[in-house]
Amino acid sequence: MVPNSRPVHSTACATFLAATLAFGYAGGAAAQQADASGTVGGSTADNTSAGNTNGTGMPQVQQQGDVSFVSGGVGLDESRALLGAQSDWPLSLRFTQRSGEYVADVRVQITDSHGASVLDTTSRGPYMLVRVRPGRYNVHVSHAGVDKTSTVTVSSNGSARASFVW
Repeated sequence: MVPNSRPVHSTACATFLAATLAFGYAGGAAAQQADASGTVGGSTADNTSAGNTNGTGMPQVQQQGDVSFVSGGVGLDESRALLGAQSDWPLSLRFTQRSGEYVADVRVQITDSHGASVLDTTSRGPYMLVRVRPGRYNVHVSHAGVDKTSTVTVSSNGSARASFVW
């Protein structure tokens, strides 16, 4: 330590560090921002994050044909809302890196057992919930030039889950 010097402490720096530790990652497509109160993106006070326009922490539900879906999970309240809603949705998808860091901006294409396109979109965060009819589906995802595919069966009384790791 240099004589007559003192460590620099910053509330913003501490808040960012806390947010980083809470989410297990720093930066990337799903970069976190925290305000002075410690509220991290996607909060009910900041309802502009990742499509959260309804003030509940849950991102806006979108529709494509007969399929409803919601994606996000960048902010802590958004992640909690999506995880809490998983059991109400027939299909739940999660996107992470091997290190455990969350991944956003994942291209998602879902086809039915006949090869017909059911959903073609980009996930806004590490979680995507999809309302599809019971059946067998192929989920094709792409991130950073790497494609992955998983086959899922959505039953009439439960929900299917698939995790993709890059």
